[in-house]
Amino acid sequence: MSQTPTYTRYTANAPRSEGRGGGRLRATVRRRRRIALLVLAALAGGLVLWFGPGQKALEELTLPLRHEDIIRQQARLKHLDPALIAAVIYQESKFRPRTSAAGAKGLMQILPSTAKAIAKRSGGTAFVPSDLATPQVNISYGTYYLRYLIDHYGGSVTPAIAAYNAGLTNVDGWVRKAGGAKSLTTSDIPFPETRAYVESVFQHQKDYRAHYAHELGYK
Repeated sequence: MSQTPTYTRYTANAPRSEGRGGGRLRATVRRRRRIALLVLAALAGGLVLWFGPGQKALEELTLPLRHEDIIRQQARLKHLDPALIAAVIYQESKFRPRTSAAGAKGLMQILPSTAKAIAKRSGGTAFVPSDLATPQVNISYGTYYLRYLIDHYGGSVTPAIAAYNAGLTNVDGWVRKAGGAKSLTTSDIPFPETRAYVESVFQHQKDYRAHYAHELGYK
């Protein structure tokens, strides 16, 4: 036959040893509450950071922007969308000046031969290839070339951006096959790399306009 279990009833007069056990339990509960409050505070602080400086810092990492004063200046001079300039720079160098395996230099990845032709057209008689390391010169020459390409295609931006990547000779052939510059779409570009390049530039143009409206002079 089973025995009926007995239960201890805790009262204010409980033995000291039992009181210490209850104290430990209450201390554990208080400690857990403090931890929970700290976690909630950390989460709240994280949200504030995310929607404040943290979000801006993340944008600067994923969508960097530098030399916006030069971009605005050259956009005015060359009658270009500043977000388009920023998007081309992002696509070419992600705003990190470098020299490619083909010898293209700086933020907008300009070949010295192209830069020399631009210097000759624009009257830059003192130009030397090392000048392409200077952001002012590089962006000035890159936007000059971009404006030239857009004009070459009668104001059509798609073939101009394609030519910035694949060259005039290739794109001129695609334009003829498409029936004209205004008829050329990204689906008409046979080079996967160039097609992805053009699509990425247009997407980043929208992103720069949306995220850096003030810095690029839209408002």
